[in-house]
Amino acid sequence: MIESATPNDLPEIRALLQRLRLPLEGVAEHLTTMLVAREGEAIVGTAALELYAEGALLRSVAVEPQWQGKQLGHQLIDAALQLATTHGVRTVFLLTTTAEQFFPKFGFEQINREQVPPSVRRSAEFQSACPASAIVMRRPLR
Repeated sequence: MIESATPNDLPEIRALLQRLRLPLEGVAEHLTTMLVAREGEAIVGTAALELYAEGALLRSVAVEPQWQGKQLGHQLIDAALQLATTHGVRTVFLLTTTAEQFFPKFGFEQINREQVPPSVRRSAEFQSACPASAIVMRRPLR
């Protein structure tokens, strides 16, 4: 089941992200737009949006290894894109160092950092959490 994260979920979310070597910086600040997938009481996946004036940043897409390959990542991304639409977001951006082949399945295309609006580039992910070598991707929403 995919649902909104709560403050009580934060330790488990951080642990999952840490296990999968994803940035922790800024996670707590964007908990209100973070989604979790649960199996019973355990969190087995996450995805979050950082909302900015000129778009949103999709981040912290993570699925426990034993749940990978079961479409859970797809469900989390679909739910995050729906959440972005609900918030009136027109464009979603992301940074990745490992999944540039995965995200085009959802309509994301690779772009240059200079094509990302300034408000999104000021995020912790762009400023320090992700390396300069990370691939930047964008998906317009309708």
